[in-house]
Amino acid sequence: MRVTDISVQAKNSNRVNISIDGKYRLSLDIYQVAELGIRNGADVTSEQVVKWEEESEFGKLYARTLEYTLIRPHSAKEIRDYLWRKTRTAKYKTRTGEIKDRAGVSQKIADRVYDRLCEKGYIDDEKFVRYWIENRQQIKGISRRKLIAELRAKGVDVRYITTQLTHTQRTDDDEIQKIIAKKGAKYTDETKLIQYLIRQGFSYDTIKDALVKGE
Repeated sequence: MRVTDISVQAKNSNRVNISIDGKYRLSLDIYQVAELGIRNGADVTSEQVVKWEEESEFGKLYARTLEYTLIRPHSAKEIRDYLWRKTRTAKYKTRTGEIKDRAGVSQKIADRVYDRLCEKGYIDDEKFVRYWIENRQQIKGISRRKLIAELRAKGVDVRYITTQLTHTQRTDDDEIQKIIAKKGAKYTDETKLIQYLIRQGFSYDTIKDALVKGE
C-alpha cells in the first residue's frame, strides 16, 4: 500500500485527508501527521494504517471532548459520562432517510482522551467546585445544602466541597434573601412560601429569621 494523497480539508484547515492507493482512508490533524511522519508517496503496511486510523479516532474524540470542556468547567464525572456516551452505538439518518447504527469509539480511545485532558489540566475537580460555588445562581440564590447536593450529584469528592466552602463569603442568610426577593411575591400564603424554601434546602430557623427580617 502507498500514501497517494495528503490534502487539507476544505471545512477544517487543521485536519488533512489521507488517501491510500488512490482512495480516501482517514483524516488526521496536522500535528498528528507530523508526529506520525506521514509522507505522500510513502509505502505503508496494513498495521501502520490501522494505527493511523486509531490515531484519527483519538484526535476527533479529543477535539470534541475539549470543546465540551471549554463550554464551562465540568467535573471529572461529567467528562467520564460524556466519554462513556461516545462509546455507545448511536442512530443516524443517511441522506436517503435510512436509519443506521454508528458504532461508538473504543473504551481504550475514550480512556486516552480522558488521561490527556487530565494531563493538560482541563479536568480538575477542585477548580470545578470553586467555579460552581462562585457562579451557581448568583442572582437567584441557593442554599448551602442544595449546593452540596448538586456537587455530590456531579461526583465531586466531599473534601473539595468542604475546602472550597470554607473560603466562600456566601451564607444561607444572604442566599435566602435573594430567593425571597425573586419568588416571594408569587406566594400570598406564607406557609406555601416556607414549604418552597424548605424544598430549596434551607432550614426552618433560617427561613423564619429571613421572613421576620423581611417584615
